[in-house]
Amino acid sequence: MKIVSPSSSTKWVLPMLAFLSSLFVSCGESKYQSPEYKVVQKEGSFEIREYPELTIVSTPMQKRGMDGSFMKLFRFISGRNERSQKISMTTPVLMTGAESGIMSFIVPEDVVRQGVPTPSNPEVTISTKPPARYATYRFSGPSKPGPSEVAAKKLLAWVDAKHLPTSGSPSPIYAYYNPPWTPGFMRRNEVLLRLAPLATKAPAHR
Repeated sequence: MKIVSPSSSTKWVLPMLAFLSSLFVSCGESKYQSPEYKVVQKEGSFEIREYPELTIVSTPMQKRGMDGSFMKLFRFISGRNERSQKISMTTPVLMTGAESGIMSFIVPEDVVRQGVPTPSNPEVTISTKPPARYATYRFSGPSKPGPSEVAAKKLLAWVDAKHLPTSGSPSPIYAYYNPPWTPGFMRRNEVLLRLAPLATKAPAHR
């Protein structure tokens, strides 16, 4: 009986597969808190959701990935605030533009209950988004301006086809859930459009 030893080209295959498997699992399972919402309608990758009030920390974004806007927010949650308080990272990271606009982190609920510390950087601000309904479209792939703008057009077309009234001028919000090393096909990216509040029926007169 001839015993064949594994070749050098195959010795690393199983360890590499195990590493990739663990990497994909860690990429697919977020350890960060995300806001809860209620899905009221779903059609494939499109949803209508009801979000509660959200507190966000924001800073202007001149050019995505090039102006340090992410690090300004990250330094705030790392302790650059009036209480030197460290705050847990959350998902998604929000952007009001595909390339420039406003970048925001969502403040965790426990920090909101205790009171959000004032940022040390005057370019970082705290604000509150009221409860609202949003039309959303979920897509994978790289979190770059081009694919994000294509996704926004798909959402706008769906909203128009469903005759859903938007709140003011349609201004998409981009939401990115994954760290940059996540493979594109495993990424969770979303675009959201705020919808007009549902009309309340007037009480019947007797």
